[in-house]
Amino acid sequence: MSKIKVVFNKEKIIFVEKGTTLLEAEREAGLKPDSPCGGQGKCGKCKVKIICGSHVSENLACQVTVTENMEVETLSQETEHKILTEGNYRMTDVQPGIPALPNKENAKTTCALAAFDVGTTTIAAYLLDAYDGKILAIGSILNPQSEYAADVIGRCNYELKHENNHLCKIVRKAINQLIKELSEKAGIKTKDIYGISFAGNTAMHHLFLGLSTAKLVVAPYVPAILKEHVYKACDYGINIHPEGILRVLPIIGSFVGADTAACLLATEFDKLDKLTLMVDIGTNGEIVLGNSERIVACSTAAGPAFEGAKITFGMRGAAGAIDHVIWENGRMKYTVIDNKEPIGICGSGLLDAISVMLNQKIIKPSGYLKESPYYLTEKIYISQKDIRELQLAKSAIAAGIRLLCLKMSVEVTDIDRVLIAGAFGNYMSPASACTIGLIPKELQDKIIGIGNAAGEGAKLAIINEKEFIRAAEIAEKAEFIELAFLPEFQDVFIEQMEFPEQDSTTQEE
Repeated sequence: MSKIKVVFNKEKIIFVEKGTTLLEAEREAGLKPDSPCGGQGKCGKCKVKIICGSHVSENLACQVTVTENMEVETLSQETEHKILTEGNYRMTDVQPGIPALPNKENAKTTCALAAFDVGTTTIAAYLLDAYDGKILAIGSILNPQSEYAADVIGRCNYELKHENNHLCKIVRKAINQLIKELSEKAGIKTKDIYGISFAGNTAMHHLFLGLSTAKLVVAPYVPAILKEHVYKACDYGINIHPEGILRVLPIIGSFVGADTAACLLATEFDKLDKLTLMVDIGTNGEIVLGNSERIVACSTAAGPAFEGAKITFGMRGAAGAIDHVIWENGRMKYTVIDNKEPIGICGSGLLDAISVMLNQKIIKPSGYLKESPYYLTEKIYISQKDIRELQLAKSAIAAGIRLLCLKMSVEVTDIDRVLIAGAFGNYMSPASACTIGLIPKELQDKIIGIGNAAGEGAKLAIINEKEFIRAAEIAEKAEFIELAFLPEFQDVFIEQMEFPEQDSTTQEE
């Protein structure tokens, strides 16, 4: 069968089979389209302009099939994304416990180790000296799987439907790309790396290892494996020393994954005296409550609203995104990442905007928007639908917090401190989070951002074998709670949908 010619942006030429969608053609052309809904036509983020063909128009790339030669202009604006790699680093003895690693005295070159935090949206990588643990290089990229779906369930279903391990292959390719880049930065060869560690949520864990996700997408959401594992890296297509190892941190349960285990290791949650709440806010929100005596954990399907998906002008944290909003001198003011012309709004900006609108009585506690749509700029607005999406996301996190307190038989006010992990939590305003009810208002002054704690835990697990074992012990100790199976879940979730009542003061800064 002869292939059909598609020209993107007047310069990228590709030939595809008849019936291929423009979204699939973009992927084949290496254009990295934004498609949070996985090509279902729901998110509206993959808009293209057909400038030559029978149907000259603007349309969603996922909804147009190629039947003739076409010229297409992609309308999504690709920008450099801000990826969080920093965290609260704690020191530990450097004792990798890797048989193939030569003694320092016998090493002919710099020997290294690598740690990976593979998130739903981004991948953070760290190259460490194998003998003193010092950082040699840091790198990060967007997770290439995000082109196929923004959420973990969408990706699991994609892999099950296509049965070609495509998402597995592309994430391994991305990891190898980072290994190559970090090695070049440090002036070493990839074969000088003797071990890597992997931390990621349960879906990322399964998709990386090539495990079936069939039981993850249906109740009771059972992971294929829970335990920590040590593999030969080469068996998983990872290009390091031929005898190099791959340490995969343990899963706690269902969608509380190895990234949470890494966070607990980094914060030494098993040694805490004070009752501590740890929250990693994202597409899949993980929540942990406890101390050295008892640890309970759950996950909440917050959805991708915090990453910009399903929000009309939503986008990830990248150049051109409105990232913070305040009310000043009777009007809204905002800041934009890299001081660019605003092209959208990211999660932290959305939280601020809704917080301001609540304080200014533009939004009622029910979520009703009095002036819909409400314009932040001449082009960018927040709609009633956007507010409903945020309510669903914040209610999932808020309900999780309340229900863990219920399981621990404690009050919210008994919590001594709140650790916020991850990129979104790093950039969000604690005041805004509490104003909209994402986090209980009583905890506002107890919030501490801990950055990319999963990345920090992954580092510890590769530079010290005992830390890796300790991560497994903490994960074993943690009690996993499946929120959806709790009889109180539905009532608490609905209750948390409403925004808290605001006092008469306004947000002036």
